[in-house]
Amino acid sequence: MPLDIFITFFKIGSFTIGGGYAMLPVIQKEIVESKKWLSDKEFLDSIAVTNSLPGPLAINCATFVGYRIAGFAGAISAALGAVLPSFIIILAIALFFTSIQENPVIKYIFEGIRPAVTALIAYALVKLTRSMGVNIVNMSISLAVLLLILLLNFHPAVTIVICGSLGFFFFRKEEKA
Repeated sequence: MPLDIFITFFKIGSFTIGGGYAMLPVIQKEIVESKKWLSDKEFLDSIAVTNSLPGPLAINCATFVGYRIAGFAGAISAALGAVLPSFIIILAIALFFTSIQENPVIKYIFEGIRPAVTALIAYALVKLTRSMGVNIVNMSISLAVLLLILLLNFHPAVTIVICGSLGFFFFRKEEKA
C-alpha cells in the first residue's frame, strides 16, 4: 500500500503546476473518485485540517491522506511522492534557468499556463463548495471571511481560528436541538 500511495502522489506532483490549491482537484479526483481511499466529506475535512497547519497545503494534505490510509508509512510515502517531483523539476530548472529565462517560447508557455492554474483553483473551489453542503450559513461565513481578508487584510490563520470557534458553538447548539 505505501508504494501505491507514493506512486499516486508522485504522479499528482509530477503533473500539477500552480501550487497546493491547483493540486486539490487532482488529489480529489485520484484519492476520492479513482482510488476511493476517502469520501468527499473526509477529503473536505482533510483540507480543513491541513489548511490550518503551517507549511505547504499540498504536502500537508498528502501527508494527512497518506496517514489516514496507511498510518506512518503512508504519511511518509505520500509526502515523499508529492515533494519529489517538484524537487527534481526545480533542480532541473535551476541548472538551465539562466540559459532559458529570456527565451520567448518559454515566456509564452508560462503566459498560457497562468490562466490554466487559475481555472484549476476555481475548479477546486467549486468542488469543495459542493462537498461542504451549500447553505445560507456556510456561504455567509465564506463571504464574510473573504471580505475580512480582502478589505481588512485579516490574516487567514486568524479567520480560521475565529470560524472554528464560531463553528464549535453554532453547530454544537444545532446538534443538541
